[in-house]
Amino acid sequence: MNEPARDTIFALSSGRPPAAIAVIRVAGPRARAALEALGVKVPEPRRVGLARFRDPASGEIIDEGLVLFFEGAKSEIGEDTAELQPHGGRAIIAAMLAALGRIEGLRPAEAGEFTRRAFENGKMDLTAVEGLADLVMAETEGQRRQAYRQMRGALGKQADAWRERLIQALALVEARIDFSDEGDVPEDLLAPALAIAGALEAEIAGALADGQRGERLRDGLVVAIAGPPNAGKSTLLNRIARREAAIVSPYAGTTRDVIEVHLDLGGMPVTLLDTAGIRDTDNPVEMEGVRRARQRAAAADLVLWVVDASAPDALPGEAETWLRRPLAHSPDAGAAQAAGIAMQAADIKSESVARSWLVVNKCDLNQEVTKSLRAGGPEDRSEAKGRFNETITSMVNKQLTSKNESVTHNSEPVFSISALSGDGVPPLLGALERFAADALAGADAALVTRARHRRALEETLAALRRAVTRPVAEREDLLAEELHGAARALGRLTGRVDVEDILDVIFRDFCIGK
Repeated sequence: MNEPARDTIFALSSGRPPAAIAVIRVAGPRARAALEALGVKVPEPRRVGLARFRDPASGEIIDEGLVLFFEGAKSEIGEDTAELQPHGGRAIIAAMLAALGRIEGLRPAEAGEFTRRAFENGKMDLTAVEGLADLVMAETEGQRRQAYRQMRGALGKQADAWRERLIQALALVEARIDFSDEGDVPEDLLAPALAIAGALEAEIAGALADGQRGERLRDGLVVAIAGPPNAGKSTLLNRIARREAAIVSPYAGTTRDVIEVHLDLGGMPVTLLDTAGIRDTDNPVEMEGVRRARQRAAAADLVLWVVDASAPDALPGEAETWLRRPLAHSPDAGAAQAAGIAMQAADIKSESVARSWLVVNKCDLNQEVTKSLRAGGPEDRSEAKGRFNETITSMVNKQLTSKNESVTHNSEPVFSISALSGDGVPPLLGALERFAADALAGADAALVTRARHRRALEETLAALRRAVTRPVAEREDLLAEELHGAARALGRLTGRVDVEDILDVIFRDFCIGK
């Protein structure tokens, strides 16, 4: 029984107008007929043609531009595909889409429908589809490199290779089960099958033991700005973001919810969070803001604990909690000290870890210095900065040495900055860039970039481990079943089996026209 013909779909595939050129894609069995209905002479496949696009109802010329045609299985989608390239004005695009909508058998494409057809026609596997989606959404150079590798089959090809070896091992086991009484079938087929399964177990375990770097690069590191109210957290966020992303006010408790800013730090994605000032309060709205601030800071990769340099107690007890938490990263102490950062630890060792950094913000003191910097000459400005740094260094040393030894001896950098004037912020940004580069080193080459990938490989690994640890007496039938399970898990990774339940989830985030 013949399957019903697919609809022919169309959509704008280029960016939001106006633009110099627009790209409109048409795909399906009536793609050639659609060009003819627009009064276009269909060019040779993969050849560019010049065309005048006409309204099929009135015959009026809408615009002129370029047209390409790709035949069936040789196209990117696996179906006849036309690409129209008129000028990118809003009225032109609207008229072109309206004209296509009036052609019999054509309808507007749904989100991700072109790519879904490429998957269904065997042109892409699911990991490549996800890589394409990530490539479109990439905001940094690191994310772009990672997404491109995935789109070109970094994980998909490796998964197919693993699956082929699994099938080879499974064939050996099933030959032992089904043809054990045949004279030309060797008796010991389980040993080579187990050897294959053991090697695959080690390789997949190695791919999973990557510290989730791939997922972290795709999602970005999270850096939370936390601390007591009115310490300059929102001012620091705005200074780093270079825009007024957060409201700044002299009144405590202005920030109630978490504000997010996405940054590109040296090609690495970082999400910066401005959180509510942490303090005890009876205000139920502010209490909720404080609860959210603590929750987001606890889940962050790094916490910048900001305090006011002029406050009587710049290191509250809660700061000590944050400053003691570890994360596998060691900041560059030499660069920190060169930037005028006060350090209380005896030495920063290479094996040290840092989860939170202390940022001492010159709030009230900044006004005097800023006034001196504006009014005086070079010598006056130098003298003002010198007095300022001496004051801050003295204050920080006094605060730190008066506190618990767990803070005093923790190898955390202390950044002395002015969020208002920007003094000391460039060294802080430099340290953040190094932190992101260290935390995500080699992440663009990671095989696993999504939680779905990790789940499928973990299921595969679990089945392989069960297979190789079975008692000898239970080996044959149960070994075959475990190898079948491992093969199915790998098949779901690339989209070979049992994927209908996840297709909608994958394609719903695609844009129209892709």
